[in-house]
Amino acid sequence: MNYDVLINGIEVNAHYSEESINKIFIPLLKRFCDIQEKKGSRILVMLAAPPGAGKSTLLSFLKHLSENTEGLRPVTTIGIDGFHHYQDYLLNHTTIRDGKEIQMVKIKGAPITFDVDMLRNRIKKVASGEVCGWPEYDRMKHNPVEDAIQVTGDIIILEGNYLLLNDDRWSNLADYADLTIKIDADIDMLRGRLIERKMMSGAEAELAKEFVEYSDLYNAKLCITNSKDADITLKLKDDDEYELV
Repeated sequence: MNYDVLINGIEVNAHYSEESINKIFIPLLKRFCDIQEKKGSRILVMLAAPPGAGKSTLLSFLKHLSENTEGLRPVTTIGIDGFHHYQDYLLNHTTIRDGKEIQMVKIKGAPITFDVDMLRNRIKKVASGEVCGWPEYDRMKHNPVEDAIQVTGDIIILEGNYLLLNDDRWSNLADYADLTIKIDADIDMLRGRLIERKMMSGAEAELAKEFVEYSDLYNAKLCITNSKDADITLKLKDDDEYELV
């Protein structure tokens, strides 16, 4: 099935095979429904994946399937990008990378550039079943927009790079999830996908490669090597399909 969608202002043309849809995605959505029915209240699913692994597109497709497949219940999808520290904060705070002190803004998207305490507090509200506001990231303003959406529904899927990160600030977030999913991928494949994505956003080839190596790929390696196990693991293959591990 071809699936065309706008992700973060970039037009994405994805394709998911009927085998993946029928043997992975629909059974996964049915599992969400079964867990929710057994619990009798809202469930929170967490999807963690490195940059470039296609998690935002996959999540959008799962939402599409849930709304257009008989026997499934609609899912609500949210992400962690709205919990970036504000630009002023990142411009005025520093961190150490490769032995050098740098502005946090230069590695925006790294774990340290997120307000994890705020994220944790909002996750608690979502996990408790509360209808609550959720921020989203505005790429034009380079800042979060507070309470951009309202979180409602009985099946919530939260996506983010670091939701399973084995780090003191992040490690307990998964405790609030009823189910965790992780996407694994080959680092060289991610490098190519990330460079292509950066160029699609307007960057020249050399600048795209430089940015990816210093920022996105650094974060991708961190996710792959330092994330906890999940209840379900999907592997991104060379043909952009997924397989259950």
